Amino acid sequence: MYLPTLAQLALGSRLKSLSDHFYAAVDEVYRTCGAGVESRWFPVLRFLWENGETTVSDVAQAIGQTHSAVSQLADKLVDAGLVCRNKDAQDGRRSLLGLTDKGRADLSALGPIWVAVRRGIVKSLGEQELETLLTALSATEAAVQERPVVDAMLAEYAALTTAALEVVPYEAALKEHFYRLNAQWLERHFRIEEIDRQMLGDPERHVLAPGGAIFFARLAGEVIGTCALLCESPGVYELSKMGVDETFRGMGAGRVLLAAAIAEFHRRGGRELFLESNSRLKTALRMYQQAGFVLQPSVWAGSHYERADVYMIYQPDHRQAAKAGAARG
Repeated sequence: MYLPTLAQLALGSRLKSLSDHFYAAVDEVYRTCGAGVESRWFPVLRFLWENGETTVSDVAQAIGQTHSAVSQLADKLVDAGLVCRNKDAQDGRRSLLGLTDKGRADLSALGPIWVAVRRGIVKSLGEQELETLLTALSATEAAVQERPVVDAMLAEYAALTTAALEVVPYEAALKEHFYRLNAQWLERHFRIEEIDRQMLGDPERHVLAPGGAIFFARLAGEVIGTCALLCESPGVYELSKMGVDETFRGMGAGRVLLAAAIAEFHRRGGRELFLESNSRLKTALRMYQQAGFVLQPSVWAGSHYERADVYMIYQPDHRQAAKAGAARG
């Protein structure tokens, strides 16, 4: 299933899916057993059954729904003849919700169905699993009351948007991000070739051991980009495996990583730095050109990839000379 792969981002969607599933199941039971109620009506009807007449605000607070949602549901229950609105004898400006005679009669016949629902859920989910779920729900409800989710999310957003990008070297704990970030753009634009699979699956063996380096761009602890410097032969390096999380584009991660790889190339005293790419990746190619890579007339003779139709060599002096010539012209 797709939603579980999104973890926290799909929490609301997964809970809604489960909620819809249980609502539909109970509605089917109600219909089969001849009950004239709907599952979504249950919290309001049960609360009025147990507490008698009360206000919309009291019901909303008790069942954790908005005043508007409860008011709209109350209108449906009034139309169904199950609930009535009565003027408050102590405060004529407000109305009270209460069960009608029909509502009490209908609810009084639901005992066997409600028992069947409880027992059926236990059998379907398992007693221990259900207990775990109910405990987790209670803990979640308490947590969001104590620490509002919106406040927490906006605080994290503020931290992310004011944090500085940092470049860090490879460590084993970051290995999964090397695969994730590269697989993301490869699967979107091309396909993962066998050489990709080997390198991404075991970067220590195929990148680091032969003398290469791997860098990661990190923003407030979130890994959002990566690139590799491959040692092709003594003094010759390839810039490769540049990948930036597509939801963090425009934040400069690619340029920061590129600068780090070029700096490492110079630190090592390299004599040649090249890269392979594809002509469809216009934005990346412009970034490489601006950094001093020069497009070559043909693909690299020892090309590693089926997708490669662009070969560029790092020649910053060539770029500076071209700019000077253009200025004189």
